[in-house]
Amino acid sequence: MKEKKQNEEQTLVELDTYLVSGIHIGTKYKTGYMKEFIYKIRHDGLAVLNVQKIDERIKIAAKMLEKYEPEEIMVVGKRENVVKAVKMFGKATGAKIVTGRYLPGKMTNPSYGEYYTEPKILIVCDQWNDRNAIHDALKIGIPIITLNNTNNTLVNTDLVIPCNNKSKKSIGLIFYILAREYLKSKGKELKMELSEFQK
Repeated sequence: MKEKKQNEEQTLVELDTYLVSGIHIGTKYKTGYMKEFIYKIRHDGLAVLNVQKIDERIKIAAKMLEKYEPEEIMVVGKRENVVKAVKMFGKATGAKIVTGRYLPGKMTNPSYGEYYTEPKILIVCDQWNDRNAIHDALKIGIPIITLNNTNNTLVNTDLVIPCNNKSKKSIGLIFYILAREYLKSKGKELKMELSEFQK
């Protein structure tokens, strides 16, 4: 029992908080790229992601982000289920966000005027849906963090956070932790509740 408590204290949030969010629930389709993050396959065929590895990757992502100022960070999320979490992250940290359709060239074409932006690091919520942002980031050579489910690849990413990227609660938890850790690194405190990120 003591050992379990010790392990829980080392994670960014309690293991139960991770599990309740469904962050570990993968899909029935599994790419070879994501094999290292899969803990087991359930009897119904769904892959279960390793929560410890998820926690480790969120820690690495948080460390990467703390090197940047808010206006140098961009988060892109096209799917409806990520919009609230992405907006809350932007509100909490001051990072640039794009929800809904991403306009190709936003990072590469200065003629876009006020729509043009020059981030120094990019986070995307889905490799396929947010691929236009990834293509722009590759052109300007900035680090890319992707939230990947078991059906994604490791192509065109500098850091993968394995997770259930189809669930509001899962995505909300990730952005809540990242916002909290980012603000902590800047000597500030997150004044928002987890529930606000998971709506």
